[in-house]
Amino acid sequence: MTAGQAADSPQFISVLKKIRVRGPVGRPRTRPDAVAGDKAYSSRGNRAYLRKRRIEAVIPEKRDQAANRKKKGSKGGRPVRHDADLYKERNTVERLINKLKAWRGIATRYDKTPESYLAGLHLRAAMIWIKDLARTIP
Repeated sequence: MTAGQAADSPQFISVLKKIRVRGPVGRPRTRPDAVAGDKAYSSRGNRAYLRKRRIEAVIPEKRDQAANRKKKGSKGGRPVRHDADLYKERNTVERLINKLKAWRGIATRYDKTPESYLAGLHLRAAMIWIKDLARTIP
């Protein structure tokens, strides 16, 4: 939990270290096959961390980074590539964030303490989950 005005990219590695991926069987894995993020996560440090852990980065390159790379010519390195089809699946996460922020207290972060804000997030997530369950049960 960070301050509301803090950027997301510096937290990328610490959040990724806490993620556990569940498959159909077995224990949760600590290394996903791929990580999708928007252009805000396109940094040399984030990409190096993912490469070191053999995780595919599904992160498009920022326009200014591409311009700097091209300006260096052959010394600028190869262009960043990402799986466009896998990147489209980020839409699911973006829609969930929009549903969470539909609750005004979360969108504007009225709560002063991280504990009460996190409790509000959990409550809103539970409400979304219950509504989804009610819709799927005949």
